[in-house]
Amino acid sequence: MTATTRPASIGYLEFVILMALITSTVAMSTDAVMPALPAIGDALDAGDDNRRQLVIGVLFFGLAISQVLFGPLSDSFGRRSVLFSGLALFAVGCLISIYAPTFEVMLLGRFIQGFGAGGPRVVSMAVIRDRFDGRQMAKTISLIMTIFILVPVFAPAIGQLILEVADWEAIFGLYLGMAGATVLWIAGRLPETLRPEHRHPLTFRRTYRAFREVLANRSTMGYLMAAAFVFSAFLGYLTSAQQILQELYGLGDRFPIAFGGLAGSLGFASFVNSRLVIRLGTRMLAHGTLKIMIALSIAFVGATWFFDGVPPLWLLFVILVPMFFCNGVLFGNLNAMAMQPMAHIAGATAAVVGAGTTVISTVFGSSVGQAFDGTLFPLAIAFTGFSILSLACCLWARRGVPENSS
Repeated sequence: MTATTRPASIGYLEFVILMALITSTVAMSTDAVMPALPAIGDALDAGDDNRRQLVIGVLFFGLAISQVLFGPLSDSFGRRSVLFSGLALFAVGCLISIYAPTFEVMLLGRFIQGFGAGGPRVVSMAVIRDRFDGRQMAKTISLIMTIFILVPVFAPAIGQLILEVADWEAIFGLYLGMAGATVLWIAGRLPETLRPEHRHPLTFRRTYRAFREVLANRSTMGYLMAAAFVFSAFLGYLTSAQQILQELYGLGDRFPIAFGGLAGSLGFASFVNSRLVIRLGTRMLAHGTLKIMIALSIAFVGATWFFDGVPPLWLLFVILVPMFFCNGVLFGNLNAMAMQPMAHIAGATAAVVGAGTTVISTVFGSSVGQAFDGTLFPLAIAFTGFSILSLACCLWARRGVPENSS
């Protein structure tokens, strides 16, 4: 582990919790609004039920685009200023969504929310890379994911509770409050982690060279693609989860409980990974987990076929819980391996990794969600195909990398 030598006013535990709060901006914006999708669709005349998924998907498009901008900005002007700018844009998007007169304006607000959330998303990864490397970085990311995953566990229930006492606009008010609290915490406790000597002038030539260096690195790009394919399948589930659990399986108000239960396996996996990664290394864990993921995905296809597209709810949980556990192991490790070779341009690397994984997964994941046809066939096939592609990318990335590397 290589940590920055400058004194910091924030301890390790507080740092992990703060980074988890920063990265949870996207998860909270996605999951708390899920129970409100039918109400939003009805209030703003969204039309087709699958069109409601755009409230989720368009946020990820904004997130993907902005990370390319925020990464280089953070390498030039420091991490804190970009964090503040991103959170301010996120707040503007929330206000637009609250007062949206039409579904199209709602989508504009969600896009701006995603665009603003790109700042915290990409800069948090750069801050972590500023402070740590190797297996310690992977451990830190896993610990952050362990706390972060509490958000999707409880967020739908929070959204459902808000709907019991207020209209759906109040959920966006909650987002505003989270953004304000995060700004105050960063301002008071998080020092600038980018050393002055590591800052780069913001010029087109330098930015182009940094992006070209990242894109030319086989390890970074291979694990970027692997992470993108893993998240593609998960995003396909995420965008259609409300329709699958609340409507197809008729869970109604019990949807947050089911959704949170599945999400809990992700958090447990991140905690387990933080303990194992120091001993086993990121590569062994990631590659082995992907092989298990492929086997589980094939079982998912078989169960879906046997029950004519809709397996019993108990069997769905038996399959999805270990699959999501595998996802929890993969998210932190694949991102850490993609970031590892690029400490000298961590901001640009975080931008490419973040934007690349988000663009790819949003395109493919949204397509999976839009393919929802009242059965689980599209989702099961997506998990299988994307898991195989992810393992292929990992095997391609490892060529030429020393076997004793993390």
